Amino acid sequence: MSFHIIDTHAHLDDAKFSADLNAVLARAQDKGISQIVSVGSNFSSSRRAVALAKEHKQIYAAVGVHPHDAKDVVPRTWDGLRLLCESSRVVAWGEIGLDYHYNFSPPEIQVAVFRKQLEIAGELNLPVIIHDREAHHEVLSILKDFTGLAGVVIHCFSGDRRIADICLERGYYLGIGGTLTYPKNNKLREVVSEAPLDRIFLETDCPYLAPQPWRGKRNEPSYLTAVVEEISRIKDVSPEEVAAVTTASAKAFFKI
Repeated sequence: MSFHIIDTHAHLDDAKFSADLNAVLARAQDKGISQIVSVGSNFSSSRRAVALAKEHKQIYAAVGVHPHDAKDVVPRTWDGLRLLCESSRVVAWGEIGLDYHYNFSPPEIQVAVFRKQLEIAGELNLPVIIHDREAHHEVLSILKDFTGLAGVVIHCFSGDRRIADICLERGYYLGIGGTLTYPKNNKLREVVSEAPLDRIFLETDCPYLAPQPWRGKRNEPSYLTAVVEEISRIKDVSPEEVAAVTTASAKAFFKI
């Protein structure tokens, strides 16, 4: 297989990559992962993501506050994130949304911080990367209030076909990663089988959620080929077509 693909969601600023990031990036390049979006989860990680993007030409950055970190937001957080967006290496706002599985931040604070970030992303004309865990209906309800966004991708999509249909009808994209390869995840395979290929983004969420062959180990961008192969199998198209179509969509979305 020879192709170019984009890992649309990674956390390369994570400490798990501090010792060997250059080797990780070299392995990604060898496997055809030509571009990676490193996604922030708070101001500090967003700043690190932007620094990495400035240092490595294959990395781009997204900035934002993850729902887990919503409780720690202060007014100057928004000033700092806006300042980061002055860099041309910032291509999206995220990851943002709701997480009702862990509730590390109170739900009402998650909602307020989510809405605030959608407002800012709209002002800056940046697409948004959405975190949605056990909060499908509320996430979709809030997003419905923000119709002028530059683009929406539901990261690590975990809904059923009905939720997927709503997202696709609205023009959203579905972020698909290593969980697609897990033997029991028939729900996601059904979603992928029905979703148009040009509405799917490839992502690792590394260092988390490694595909089945590496499950439980540190994930990295080079493992994205396992997701390409699984989508190829499910949709009965070549891996090269999966790569070409998803990459074209991601390039247009992130303007890279």
